[in-house]
Amino acid sequence: MDRRYDAILVVSFGGPESREDVIPFLENVLRGKNVPRERLVAVAEHYYHFDGKSPINQQTRDLIAALKIELAQHGTPLPVYWGNRNWHPMLADTLLQMKHDGIQRALAFVTSAYSSYSGCRQYRENLARAQEEAGTGAPEIDKIRVFFNHPGFIDATEDRLRDALQQIPPGVRENIQIVYSAHSVPTSMANSSDYVRQLEEVRKLVSGRLGISNDVLVYQSRSGAPGQPWLEPDVLDHLREVKARNLASAVMLAPIGFISDHMEVLYDLDIEARRLCDELSLPMARAKTVGVHPKFVAMIRGLIEERTIPGTERRALGALGPRKDVCAQDCCPAPQRPPTKIVTK
Repeated sequence: MDRRYDAILVVSFGGPESREDVIPFLENVLRGKNVPRERLVAVAEHYYHFDGKSPINQQTRDLIAALKIELAQHGTPLPVYWGNRNWHPMLADTLLQMKHDGIQRALAFVTSAYSSYSGCRQYRENLARAQEEAGTGAPEIDKIRVFFNHPGFIDATEDRLRDALQQIPPGVRENIQIVYSAHSVPTSMANSSDYVRQLEEVRKLVSGRLGISNDVLVYQSRSGAPGQPWLEPDVLDHLREVKARNLASAVMLAPIGFISDHMEVLYDLDIEARRLCDELSLPMARAKTVGVHPKFVAMIRGLIEERTIPGTERRALGALGPRKDVCAQDCCPAPQRPPTKIVTK
């Protein structure tokens, strides 16, 4: 093993764990973005529906616990640290702890499978800022490549969808549409990255394995300013279209843009989308995200071994191949924000 790395750093989005955390958390998420205050308050209600506690932090703890076992069982017993972009444990605090622990160089696994500004480059910027805050002696951090087409991710996703298919009544299962969903982003962000292309690749790979051709990619959880173009169609609009045009007798929602069943999956799909499907009398199932699926956890170990064991195969499916370890300087630039309108009276 290449001993240049002496730790693993799991980097995630973070989420509130009490009602008091919700507004400060959302202010962190939206800082510097042109999002109206009323949108922040509306999203806060999603969290209050679950008493202010997002499941994402516990899901990250579960993933880290599973990863520690996986690494220990395969001879890679590196310590695993955890830092978030938007809520505790914050990245800067984690890197400061790593510095105090004598960690000099770590591999960062970011819980985002795709390339985009918010899903890749912004995390690299977050890491750089956290290193600055931790000061002299902060550990060097190398980010593990995005993994949308890694066999472990595709295998685990396929398993989750096969499980969800069993929830659909047999009488309508033959005329089902798979509705793959991902977080919507501004079209300016999508146009400067491979985000949509990578999502479409996952859709093709998984549907091909399932032998289902009636499928579509939609988007959810839009949070931007009303006048800013974002990726469409919205999942709710599409479900109405399915019913109106009789595109399928049932739908299976597959949130391939997310790796855990966190708040946006629970609220936007399990509550809003299911409520709409009930109103439309449209049978619906929702596939779980990969979470702590053993094949997904083994994939993370494989990505670590790519960087620590010379000669390890860089595995990838489909036409796009494995992403490079080091992104180009101009990769996934920040989206251009629309100018703020000034109203005078």
